[in-house]
Amino acid sequence: MRVLIAFLFLSFFHTSAVAQVGITSPDKKITVQVSVNNEGAIKYSVRYMEQEVLRSSSLGLTTSTVDFSKGNNLLRATPVQQVNDTYMMVYAKKKQSNYTANKRTVQFKNKNDEALDIIFQVSNDAVSFRYQFKAKNNFSDNITNELTSFHFPSTAKAWLQPMQVSKTGWEQTNPAYEEHYVQDMPVGTKSPSAAGWVYPALFHSNDAWALITEASLETSDCATRLKAESPDGEYSIGYPDPREIITGKGLLPTFQSTYTSPWRIITIGSLATIIESTAGTDMAKPSTIKNNSFIIPGKSSWSWINSKDDFIVYDEQKKYIDFAAAMNWQYCLIDADWDRKIGYEKIKELADYAKTKNVGLLLWYNSAGDWNTVKYTPRNFLLTTESRAKEFQRLKDMGIKGVKIDFFAGDGQSVIAYYLDILKDAAKYELLVNFHGATLPRGWARTYPHLMTTEAVRGFEMITFEQADANKEATHCTMLPFTRNAFDPMDFTPMNLYKIQTRVQRKTTSAFELATSVLFLSGIQHFAESPAGMQQVPAKIQQFLKDLPTTWDDVKFIDGFPGKYIVIARKYKNKWYIAGINGEQTEKQLTLNLAAFGKRGTLTTDGETALSFSEKAITTKKKLDISMQAAGGFVIVLE
Repeated sequence: MRVLIAFLFLSFFHTSAVAQVGITSPDKKITVQVSVNNEGAIKYSVRYMEQEVLRSSSLGLTTSTVDFSKGNNLLRATPVQQVNDTYMMVYAKKKQSNYTANKRTVQFKNKNDEALDIIFQVSNDAVSFRYQFKAKNNFSDNITNELTSFHFPSTAKAWLQPMQVSKTGWEQTNPAYEEHYVQDMPVGTKSPSAAGWVYPALFHSNDAWALITEASLETSDCATRLKAESPDGEYSIGYPDPREIITGKGLLPTFQSTYTSPWRIITIGSLATIIESTAGTDMAKPSTIKNNSFIIPGKSSWSWINSKDDFIVYDEQKKYIDFAAAMNWQYCLIDADWDRKIGYEKIKELADYAKTKNVGLLLWYNSAGDWNTVKYTPRNFLLTTESRAKEFQRLKDMGIKGVKIDFFAGDGQSVIAYYLDILKDAAKYELLVNFHGATLPRGWARTYPHLMTTEAVRGFEMITFEQADANKEATHCTMLPFTRNAFDPMDFTPMNLYKIQTRVQRKTTSAFELATSVLFLSGIQHFAESPAGMQQVPAKIQQFLKDLPTTWDDVKFIDGFPGKYIVIARKYKNKWYIAGINGEQTEKQLTLNLAAFGKRGTLTTDGETALSFSEKAITTKKKLDISMQAAGGFVIVLE
């Protein structure tokens, strides 16, 4: 028996120290090498198709009592194991995802004989790794620093969004992941924000594209970002600003005896890989919600995007319920101050009325707390388990379908715990959730599928405020499928087809706006059009929006480049919806081979004016030539 145990142990771990460990993807295109340098610092590098993607980069961590930054030995590594996972998503770029990866656990020991495991899983489209550490004694501790870095060759380029500095912006509500991207810049360029750069972070290294993010955050974790400075193109993981907390509570990751970090994920390949990959949800925890029947994706009307604060009143909201019903949309969102301007009793009347129209009501909430000086209400109802239970039960009894919760405090451990506590409690009362003024959700839509969407983007509301944002809309929108919306649902609140009802003049065409209804992914898509504006839209376009699917079965990248243009195909049942937008201010000519997507269908593109459409029947027997106007777009439906 002892011989058998010894054999099993030896088959799991090599027994002698090794110089380096390699892990390859199942298709052999991605190779990771892990080693320790002369100072005992843990290093790794990544190659794709024999080309360097990451130069020697750092791994390791420190706690308040333990140091794995140097003085380590690479002790042993497990044999390669194949990991297979097939899972379904309620809403995502793909209904079913199939994940296969090669897994190795590499173990290190520091000079105090303390062990650190780094678990690598390398799939055909991503390198994922996480840390595991078990303290010798059973006590509470904090992670004080993570040394993980991503060291790109000096010739690489980056497309990154600056992280907003805590306690800046309107009512000191930053950070909220709401900046424009800096595009096509040399690696090593310092962030214009001292807070660094957000995920997902996009890089072009030699002939490969790489998209960095993280997943599987728990209540004991903080969220991370990339630091502002990246000397020699080496980007390091950074922790939140000390002010990004719920007052009096934690900032850094905590653990009791055993620590397991979130997954660090590098999606690697072509631009098609970036668009089609599910790496961000592959590494998220599966959902434990047993009854998903209340989780119904949909489209929503929303008055605030056009008429703002003064029209959160009973009659206006009834009008938008009627609007949703007329468009066959599933929801209507009532925004801030509804409790003061309408009241719970009249909201119940609206919920009952909406039910007769097959429309569900969604209500806005202020996340509140003394970190937040925003005066909008309702506030202070969601801060504790007890207050959430009382409010969520009241909403369920009223027939409310979901909540939009706004103005969070950042990425500290206590704030991440607040997000997850809200999600867990909302599931008990079968309420859908939309986070605004919020962090990137990092795969949470798999773990908590009732998290229908999250803002974490400079969305259409900014376009309604400032002409400068409207001027940048086209290039900004062509960034988002490659970055922010690559894995996680995004509440951009797209698609203003007629006119913005403020002094701002929209610079995109109506066909561009229509295409965003297909390009952007959200469990609930809140559209930025008014009932009056929709009356200016041709009947065929209205019918398209009535029939537009609320979930997708598959996705294919057709063409594009970050910040310049993009064409994506999304499948629902036997139809493919193909959408393209031009992010530049010059006309763009495309030639598309669409034979794989269907035999015949319709092309809707720009008309003679920016507010008009042109439609024609097409076949796919030969290649299709499309001309996209400056800041223009198109939609094709094939079957």
